[in-house]
Amino acid sequence: MEQDYLYTKKPDGLSGNNVITILGMVVSECVFSHSVYGEGFYSFDVEIPRLSDAVDVLPVTISERIIERDNFKVGDMVYITGQIRSYNNYVEDENRNKLILTIFARDCENVEMGDQRSPNEVFLNGYICKPPIYRTTPFGREIADLLLAVNRSYNKSDYIPCIMWGRNARFCEKLSVGDNIRVWGRMQSRGYQKKLPDGMVSDRVAFEVSAAKIEMAEQE
Repeated sequence: MEQDYLYTKKPDGLSGNNVITILGMVVSECVFSHSVYGEGFYSFDVEIPRLSDAVDVLPVTISERIIERDNFKVGDMVYITGQIRSYNNYVEDENRNKLILTIFARDCENVEMGDQRSPNEVFLNGYICKPPIYRTTPFGREIADLLLAVNRSYNKSDYIPCIMWGRNARFCEKLSVGDNIRVWGRMQSRGYQKKLPDGMVSDRVAFEVSAAKIEMAEQE
């Protein structure tokens, strides 16, 4: 919902075209994920409250150089700064690749309950890489989905699904592939059901950026 947002500007003191800050509770064990050039990475989930009664449970990937696992446990409150990263993962029961999102932590600190910082802020500057999909719900609510390609180092890009509401959705309806836009919002988790080839139904969770503000990027 649009009223879930606490801000309308880029997070203070942060730069770059892909920035996320979250404040929430660790709700899963920190487990080994993978290793790159001898550096180990771990993953865990963080639960973040919305202004409504709902919560988002978001996946985090973090380097062993940033946290000490012995001092990191379920129930801890953490403040994390990083980027949203994407990668493709093969899903065997669907025989296809699936886009996976995670928060790649650049910094992580333990905080006290009641910390007043905003719990979930995202800023993205990227390029539309699929035609936006505009639609209305049976109750007349306007929604638009788009996929944003956000560049990062070493000629790589992250592909981040975004969802727009109301007048932001109407604005996106007029955009085209290749347009450079800026998005402010929050990262959210959303449950849905997927019908499998064998007819069974599987409960899934999707992650996306829900936008509070969107604008065309200034061309250099």
